[in-house]
Amino acid sequence: DPDMPFVPSIPEDQFILVEEGDPTVIPCRTSDPDAQVTLVNSLDKSVHALYDTKQGFIGNFPAGSYTCKTMVKGVEFKSDEFLIYIIRATSQLPVEIEALKTVYKTGETIVVTCVVFDNEVVNLQWNYPGKVKEKGLIKLDDIKVPSQKLVYTLTIPEASVKDTGDYECTARHATKEVKENKKVVITVHDKGFVHLEPQFSPLEAVNLHEVKNFVVDVQ
Repeated sequence: DPDMPFVPSIPEDQFILVEEGDPTVIPCRTSDPDAQVTLVNSLDKSVHALYDTKQGFIGNFPAGSYTCKTMVKGVEFKSDEFLIYIIRATSQLPVEIEALKTVYKTGETIVVTCVVFDNEVVNLQWNYPGKVKEKGLIKLDDIKVPSQKLVYTLTIPEASVKDTGDYECTARHATKEVKENKKVVITVHDKGFVHLEPQFSPLEAVNLHEVKNFVVDVQ
């Protein structure tokens, strides 16, 4: 089609997520398989890469904006703009779950944190006793320095005894069939309690001027 030398691309094709170090395809395809196509970056400088008429330009491209150009009867045509995003991802999925404490009283706020290391794009799901009622508030912090980690924080305000149970986070890799899950058990008591365990008998005898220690273990 001389009026449309580039095959129209759908919006999903224009945003390209690439794992660090992996090759990718910039899918600008021509309706004329013999057309001469040039790839340029955001500075309008030519980028050298292998071109396949059925796929597009293939190579390891830095993050940024790219456009394809071709000439038809002396008229220059440009393709849609393609945006490449480089993401950090590893074949493994290191995950840790942390709880400030595992025993709470009614009315306190439960806080559980799930941390995913060295991966920028993952799908993470929480399972916990109050999930059906959507009781939890979830916050994500994407930390880049000094190392990459995603910190997902689950907060349960005004905890009750019904919030006792397993708190589990499951992380799934965005591009690989890899998943990892971690679990912590949280207990919520109706009231606080103190357990005293004296290390002495109900009746103790002491000699005159004797110094004696009375020890109690408190839990």
